[in-house]
Amino acid sequence: MAQTSLQKIFSGYLKSGKLFLSKDPLATSYDPVMITHRDKQMELVAAILAPCLRNEKPSNTFVYGKTGTGKTLCVKHVVGELTKTAAENSVQIKTIFINCKMKKIADTEYRVLAQLCKEFGYDVPATGLPTNRLYEIFYESLDAQKQNVLLVLDEIDALVSKVGDGILYNLTRVNQELVNAKLTLVGVTNDLSFSETLDPRVKSSLNEEEIVFPPYNALELRDILSERAKLTFVSGGVREGAVQKCAALAAQEHGDARRALDLLRVAGEIAERNGEQFLDESHVDRAQEKINVDRILETVRTQPRQSQAILWAIANNQNQNQTTGETYERYKGVCKKRGLDVLGPRRASDLISELGMLGILSVRTTSKGRHGRTKEISLLVSKQTLGNITEMLKEDFYFE
Repeated sequence: MAQTSLQKIFSGYLKSGKLFLSKDPLATSYDPVMITHRDKQMELVAAILAPCLRNEKPSNTFVYGKTGTGKTLCVKHVVGELTKTAAENSVQIKTIFINCKMKKIADTEYRVLAQLCKEFGYDVPATGLPTNRLYEIFYESLDAQKQNVLLVLDEIDALVSKVGDGILYNLTRVNQELVNAKLTLVGVTNDLSFSETLDPRVKSSLNEEEIVFPPYNALELRDILSERAKLTFVSGGVREGAVQKCAALAAQEHGDARRALDLLRVAGEIAERNGEQFLDESHVDRAQEKINVDRILETVRTQPRQSQAILWAIANNQNQNQTTGETYERYKGVCKKRGLDVLGPRRASDLISELGMLGILSVRTTSKGRHGRTKEISLLVSKQTLGNITEMLKEDFYFE
């Protein structure tokens, strides 16, 4: 019976009208031929890096901006055009791109250096060599020929939070030891205050130029989505109102182009799954709800086990408004069943506040008169989302 049902789904999908030409233009990894509404920022990056073409060392550069403002896309595009121009003019430029959030590549200083050595053809062991030896191999390979090397560190704040800022100090000081080559750092970060967190000596050695990418507004997002939609959907497959709504919703959330593209893609998937011939604003509404639920579930999934235990205690209380005292008693029972250590009331209260900051709970301090003050807790998620959260905790972490 189940097999027959599955066959109907698959055969029905093949017979239904096709809505997507290709989903690639809506992917974050997509490299468009033309990048809209970022000319000024790309020109600034290009002007800073242009001295490479005369075999001069450019300034180290930090590119700032919130998620989805086109930082990485633009830097990759400028560096790509720079490399192409250099090749046409017989100028030696090598570019290295490292995503500092990638595990097993940038989660330790050793692995970062191993990756840098690998870029020059040295396959060093995953562990075992002294860090100083890795620096030596990198410096020697870097200086083997006359060249400008651009090292792009995407999500550079993640690297510093994992391994400290000493690696930046070492990389910026390498030019003092080089004879043939020149190394320039290009850091890309969502953290607008990143440079302020660096050690003053590191900050001084960087001596960087800074470029800030502002969020997109609704009109800019609409232009981006309209261009991508032409490449993504069949003719007539998307209503203009749907594009405008995706742009407006993303503009409300800090002008995040990734958010807008995801919203349009999910809306299209919902429409296609239902056999619709086009997607409209109603599909965008449903996509918005689905993305919000998925984001909440992923947030809960990545929380520490103690936070999950507290959330389970809150979710399984029938009272809409709960006090921290009531929650703490239920939390202790959950820990006993799951074999978890019981945190003290103050630390448990801190975790409740953190869940409030994530938008899962409402945490409000109320006065009990002579009995003091307490925090009153209520869930901010819908009943359906709450059901999804409890099911996920049951399946993934065996809460019961």
